[in-house]
Amino acid sequence: LIATILSLRTKDTLTAVVAPRLFAVADNPHDMIAHSAEKIAEVIYPVGFYRNKAKSILDISHQLIDEYDGQVPDDLDELLKLPGVGRKTANLVLTAGFNKLGICVDIHVHRISNRWGYVQTKTPEKTEFALREKLPQEYWIEYNGLLVSMGQNLCTPTSPWCSKCPVFTFCERVGVTRSR
Repeated sequence: LIATILSLRTKDTLTAVVAPRLFAVADNPHDMIAHSAEKIAEVIYPVGFYRNKAKSILDISHQLIDEYDGQVPDDLDELLKLPGVGRKTANLVLTAGFNKLGICVDIHVHRISNRWGYVQTKTPEKTEFALREKLPQEYWIEYNGLLVSMGQNLCTPTSPWCSKCPVFTFCERVGVTRSR
């Protein structure tokens, strides 16, 4: 859960360095609340929004202790009650942490699913709900990983690399005005 919070708006390579550094200082909610937000911010710098994330990490740790006996809940609705946890984070915790079904929809998954014409939605949350209705459950967990890499490297927000895309012939290219 905490590594997922760190990863928001932060490159995966940086998260892979910062998360172990934080867990070396505190690897459970009880140890985490022994530190100030300033100390946590210092440890997790330079992740994006490190001060806000430090406060969220402390708030989450307190709530985990107070309401969940120090354990991360394995239920979407319960995860969504935690401060700073949205649908993407909650679904990622369920899939990666508990091997439960979920669809993690970030900006890449939202953009590509709509660009392909597979869904017609305006927000990542609406994309998640549309995918839950349309995408077979056997693909839910892996869908995010496949599309995130594609979105970072090929199907970029502007000037996507359509000439290199393995699914170009199936793509409706919704909203694409210029490509490479």
